[in-house]
Amino acid sequence: MQTPITYFFKDDGAVPNNPALPMLVYKAALDLSAARDPEAEIEKLFDANDWGHDRWRNGIFPYAHYHSMIHEVLGIARGTATVRFGGDNGEVLELAPGDIAVLPAGTGHQRLAASPDLVVIGGYPPSGTYNLCRGDRPADREAALKTIPQVPAPGRDPVEGKDGALVTLWRPA
Repeated sequence: MQTPITYFFKDDGAVPNNPALPMLVYKAALDLSAARDPEAEIEKLFDANDWGHDRWRNGIFPYAHYHSMIHEVLGIARGTATVRFGGDNGEVLELAPGDIAVLPAGTGHQRLAASPDLVVIGGYPPSGTYNLCRGDRPADREAALKTIPQVPAPGRDPVEGKDGALVTLWRPA
């Protein structure tokens, strides 16, 4: 079983982040070096752990944004990205193929740089509703402060399933 790196982010006045749940980052969660279709490998993992809902292949927006009504998982299939998580005062991380970030509702994220071949696989658990909030829109933040605590914790970790770290770390207090 892999142990993720955990990050807690405070409300920075623009991006609310999540007051109770940590972001999880699994570095090299998958070895994609020999994969003929690395996108499909990540998609299979997310689907197997019930995080493949509304799954997509794309990149990461170049502006600070977050989702206030759903949790999100991001898996790097190809290329590399420099991503700031947690808003302007958050953490800047270098992500590479096989890295997976699990963002609790409210967690800000923004692509700062990327290789031209970047492909990210995104997915969501079965509960929650997709929405897009921006750090530069105060009205989004005000509404998000009410919805973020109401988003239920999923029953499975997108990498390790029912016995994964998320199940323990995201348990209600």
